[in-house]
Amino acid sequence: MSKSISIFDTTLRDGTQGEGISLSADDKLKIAKKLDDLGVHYIEGGIPGSNNKDIEFFKRVKELHLNATLTAFGSTRRKNSLAEHDDNLKRMIDAGVPAATLVGKSWDFHVHTALQTTLEENLAMIGDSISFLKQKGLEVIFDAEHFFDGYKHNPEYAVAVMAKAKEAGADWLVMCDTNGGTLPHEIQEIVGALSLKLPEASLGIHTHNDCELAVANALSAVRAGARQVQGTINGYGERCGNANLCSIIPTLQLKMGMPCIPGDSLPQLTNTARFISEVANVNMPVNQPYVGAAAFAHKGGIHVSAILRDSRTYEHIAPELVGNKQRVLVSELAGQSNVLSKAQDMGLSLDPSSEQAKKVIDRIKDLEHQGYQFEGADASLELLLREATGEMNNLFTFESFKMLVEKNAGQPVVSEAFVKLKIGGESLYTAAEGNGPVNALDNALRKALLTRFPKLKEMHLSDYKVRVLDEQDQTAAKVRVLIESKDYKDTWNTVGVSSNVIEASWEALVDSMRYALLGQISLAGETVDHNGPKGLVNH
Repeated sequence: MSKSISIFDTTLRDGTQGEGISLSADDKLKIAKKLDDLGVHYIEGGIPGSNNKDIEFFKRVKELHLNATLTAFGSTRRKNSLAEHDDNLKRMIDAGVPAATLVGKSWDFHVHTALQTTLEENLAMIGDSISFLKQKGLEVIFDAEHFFDGYKHNPEYAVAVMAKAKEAGADWLVMCDTNGGTLPHEIQEIVGALSLKLPEASLGIHTHNDCELAVANALSAVRAGARQVQGTINGYGERCGNANLCSIIPTLQLKMGMPCIPGDSLPQLTNTARFISEVANVNMPVNQPYVGAAAFAHKGGIHVSAILRDSRTYEHIAPELVGNKQRVLVSELAGQSNVLSKAQDMGLSLDPSSEQAKKVIDRIKDLEHQGYQFEGADASLELLLREATGEMNNLFTFESFKMLVEKNAGQPVVSEAFVKLKIGGESLYTAAEGNGPVNALDNALRKALLTRFPKLKEMHLSDYKVRVLDEQDQTAAKVRVLIESKDYKDTWNTVGVSSNVIEASWEALVDSMRYALLGQISLAGETVDHNGPKGLVNH
């Protein structure tokens, strides 16, 4: 049977060193619970006592009753001192966690330059600190900082550091590629050499992504004998980031036959990655392997035709294994297969040989020629297809809108929108202010619709992008607006195009509301059959 791999997550510590990432104590608790549900073995919570957020986290995390082993992070004792007098080590013990991650120097250059001490004193610092933590009953994970650079420069000393840590009682010896500059073949050679010199040691790997090799390096280390992999969700971390556990976990489990989380937890991977990106307020790259929105997206007509016969033609795994899903993109490159696949996903009946199917494809290509982009706006595409197949009912009809934008000297800009709609034969006229024209339109439209469709209060706009389509036309150029909307369960994207940015925004905004009403709300505001679309606005 293949050996299992221990997953050590450091999103809450090393991940927060990434630019633009800041987590509150509440954020860290939410993420810790999500990681525990996924089934990682270790969760590194942070540095006890380093800031108020981490102090609060370590106090409150006990209430979660995690199955994972929670670790506190810290460094070895100061030079020429005693471990029992070191405040950093004391705080790790006082954190009340079962394990400690202790970082120490393994590169002689760093010992001389950063610590400004002798090689012998550095070994004593490592040995004393580990022994002290072990005496207090903690499991100790020793992170050998800059191990690979140290080994390449002075292999005897790098190995001596690991031997000292093992002698002092460290439970794990973790080799860190701290600068992220080591190559996969070097990783495999060095890890293999260390495993021969310390055959009884439990080895781990911690890689950074400065050469975009963190995942490859971690997997190379596992092939050479490492049995713990440290990394972060979505690869968060300082500079170019850490090894991405969202790629490492499924590769180990599905490709290398090395179990690392419970099998029934693997389908939670995509949801976990996206949840943590939301909490961290960092947009996930759509092309992120395994868990990205485009990881199993198909655009070329030949590709789509093939995957409809057998998805293995263009997918290396079934996306459901990691909780993701196959997507077919529709664009000017789309063939009939793309459109038919999208219609099938929606439960729409579209005869491939019909004039209706040809008209839909021609319509999509014509709109894309005008600047629309449906591959990034699935919701607008679904509305278009439902209209073409007669699967839409009028719930409300747009009649007009007006905008007032006023700026007085020394005062902020005031935006006010006036919207006129017809719902069930009744005209509604509403006005609302906003912190900008689009926000004012959103507020006015929402104000009118909420009188009949109260469940719309559950949705909100989460992202807004504008792109100029032809820069040569300067201020008269067409623009494309993409709007992302959310409710408690789903996210959807809509598009609008016009030479007027307000009109383009209005189109995307209205489509976002139309989509929110699909299969959810009747005229009386009651829940209706989710299998039947029930929303349309003419605009």
